[in-house]
Amino acid sequence: MNKVIFASTRESAGKTSIIVGMMSAIEKKFGYIKPFGDRLIYRRKRNWDYDSNLIIDIFNLEEEPESITLGFDHSKLKYVYDEENIGDTISEMAKNMGEDKDILIVEGGKEISYGSSLNLDSLSLAKYTDGKLVVVFSGDNDTIIDDIKFLKKYVDTKGIKLAGIIVNKVQDIDEFEDVYLKDIKALGIKILGIVPFKEQLTYFTISYLAEKLYAKVVAGEGGMSNIVKNIFVGAMSTDESLRNPLFNKENKFLVTSGDRSDMILAALEGDTVGVLLTNNILPPANIISRAAEKNIPMLLVTMDTFQAARQIDRMEALLTKDNEERIELLGQLVQKYIKVDEILK
Repeated sequence: MNKVIFASTRESAGKTSIIVGMMSAIEKKFGYIKPFGDRLIYRRKRNWDYDSNLIIDIFNLEEEPESITLGFDHSKLKYVYDEENIGDTISEMAKNMGEDKDILIVEGGKEISYGSSLNLDSLSLAKYTDGKLVVVFSGDNDTIIDDIKFLKKYVDTKGIKLAGIIVNKVQDIDEFEDVYLKDIKALGIKILGIVPFKEQLTYFTISYLAEKLYAKVVAGEGGMSNIVKNIFVGAMSTDESLRNPLFNKENKFLVTSGDRSDMILAALEGDTVGVLLTNNILPPANIISRAAEKNIPMLLVTMDTFQAARQIDRMEALLTKDNEERIELLGQLVQKYIKVDEILK
């Protein structure tokens, strides 16, 4: 059985997306664990890690939270596991979850050092499982090169099977290769893939926004999987909004107070995929009915327009199980740009 540990030097480098893409692109029976959770959510009356729950849902795995993730809190785990028994616990977890599987995927925390005080960092996971370590890098070009050189110069990978690195979300692959590829190869680090940035992977679904904003769905439930490509904040007059080029962009999501009936109606007649009603104000029944007829989700929140827009602006576009186009794209990117055979050999 192949065991592969995915780590990253920085948060949101795209480990989970690469894992999803790889598992979508190959026909292998796989197991998955993420020993130290870093995105706590509450599902089925139990604590889950977001990434673990996502992979369970996408690939219809039958595992339970306790078999995938040990916990989420440094202070709690510190008093449950010591340095001696944590390795045995991880080894046993890997053995159980990898039984009768072709591959066991082990996902590290949000950064390669995360969990070091508990011996649950990505390097420790690679040692406990005797698996191959793949490190994912992301950011602007200079940050990526700094991180790669730092890994080579200062991170002790002795006793670890470093399979190689994946450079993710690169704006211009040709430029990156022309300027940096020679220097990376000179470090003696194997490059397993350079994956381009794709704007499609930054889009939200309406259901994701509704969940994150704790919004009530008042119309258009059938359109909850709609993709949001542009956000328009309706804080100006309707005439001004209609003259604004942003108002006419594709797959628009309108954020405005529920008493802005004229603006909401104008949006419903354009390329709008959803409306967020702020200030806990519902528009007239005929407008809600129109949204329902067109299957355009209408969400209601108590916060004001500014607060709602600020929350959306700060959101990370995490992958969701209903975003089938995005999952398919990840599989295509992995097939085209990542040397999967070298990772799994």
